[in-house]
Amino acid sequence: MIGHNDAAHVGDAVASALAQGPAVGEVLAVDDCSTDESAALLSRLAEREPRLRVLRRAVNSGGCGTPRNTGIDAAALPYVMFLDSDDLLPPGAVDALLTAATGAGAEVAAGLCVRRELPSGREQPWQQRLFTTPAVVADPAGRPRLVHDTLCVNKLYRTAFLREHGIRFPEGRFLYEDFVFTARVLAAAPRLALIPDRVYLWHVRRSAERLSLSLDRDRIDNWTARTEACAQAYDILLGAGREELARAARAKFLDHELRMYAKELPLRDEAYRRAWWAHTRSCLARFDAADWERDPAAPGCLLGRVIMASPEPRDLPRLRELAARPARLLPPYARTPDANPVWSPDLPRITLTPLLTRPPATLPLTIEAEVRPLGPLRGTLRLHLTLYELYGRVAEAGPRDLDVTWHRRETGEPARRTRTRLAPATTGDAPTWTADLPLRPAALGTGTWDLRLALRFADGTHRDLTAHAHPATTRRHALPSARHGLLLIHPYATHSGSLALRVATGPGGAMSVLRGRAERFRRTH
Repeated sequence: MIGHNDAAHVGDAVASALAQGPAVGEVLAVDDCSTDESAALLSRLAEREPRLRVLRRAVNSGGCGTPRNTGIDAAALPYVMFLDSDDLLPPGAVDALLTAATGAGAEVAAGLCVRRELPSGREQPWQQRLFTTPAVVADPAGRPRLVHDTLCVNKLYRTAFLREHGIRFPEGRFLYEDFVFTARVLAAAPRLALIPDRVYLWHVRRSAERLSLSLDRDRIDNWTARTEACAQAYDILLGAGREELARAARAKFLDHELRMYAKELPLRDEAYRRAWWAHTRSCLARFDAADWERDPAAPGCLLGRVIMASPEPRDLPRLRELAARPARLLPPYARTPDANPVWSPDLPRITLTPLLTRPPATLPLTIEAEVRPLGPLRGTLRLHLTLYELYGRVAEAGPRDLDVTWHRRETGEPARRTRTRLAPATTGDAPTWTADLPLRPAALGTGTWDLRLALRFADGTHRDLTAHAHPATTRRHALPSARHGLLLIHPYATHSGSLALRVATGPGGAMSVLRGRAERFRRTH
């Protein structure tokens, strides 16, 4: 377990490791030269617990890799795991991983990591597709998706395997050191055991005074550090002769890293955008034809092609929507004189012909959402939804219905689902489909609500979607309520352009809104 100036959480992390029982023979707590009470706290815990050994570094390393290497060097037992001082191991995690590793004769055992947003407690599984059922993977090349799980903390490693192959973390201040470490592990072709058990709780504290290194993305050096880590991971895999894994790592860069940062680009200032755009072009220039042809209609690939085609930042609203999950391609839908679909009249060389053959359920369809007042006193609201055509593919699939659900941001729990029929309409020269349905904020209650949609086609298939927030929908509404006296509703666009609602009820809700706005102002100024 590594930590630096984290006295508020380090005791809980150590306790979660010791609570694993006899499966944990020793907890090595590596204090990276903390200046707070961390070292003293760890020393007191070690006096009472013989399984806890404290290693204090004399000089702060500036990163996470060096203290983890210190722990690897000091490990004396057959298996080793990693834990950060502000995270937790859930009960039974080590037993589950150790049983899987020994039973399969695996050098590495991995399980499900859960991101827990604090203080809300909302949880989101990390790379859940890899951990749906128990599996033994004889060689990582047989499951290229493994490159998406870049975490080092949700895994148990045979200590001798790490030492035999010289697998270590980058030293010093190196952000995203686990990208490089994980690539070194996969390059050594371990036998892996995968289990669906929850084995790690990753705490995400966005309201902390000091954001974690991976969350502090508003400076360009974070992006340059991430691209450097991804480039090193690719070089490691390719240098070890693991070409399929190296290609998968580049596809993952387009699908994950590029989309995540492009989605936030409209939020940054002009200097950041230009620096980001120039650096990204230099990174993508290393890609070859095989990387671009792997999935040419994938959102990340389209993003990269637009960036490479323009020396200056452009089309940021469209790029943000394309980077969303799921992706949305906003109008206009341009064609060349010979009717081939392209990105725009200005970039006709960015062809979109692969969209003509993709299944409707995988297309970057756009549904736009607008919150409208209804009635002379505006005592109620309606949700107006518009589905846009995409090169004739939507009409071909025959859209029928929309399942509309609001999910509470704090817990992820859905409110009651509503199914509504789509009606044909026309916007400009292109066909569209629309739906209107009541919006009842009082039934939702206080909180932040995300809109989720399921579009159903004539053949019974469906596509899960989010809705692009119409620019006019950000107007705030104050409504009378028999139950609460007053409702305050603020529709807004999220970082990815999706529609969300903030609902506050009564005078207390109004005060919470004001406090929230004051806190957001304080953090951004």
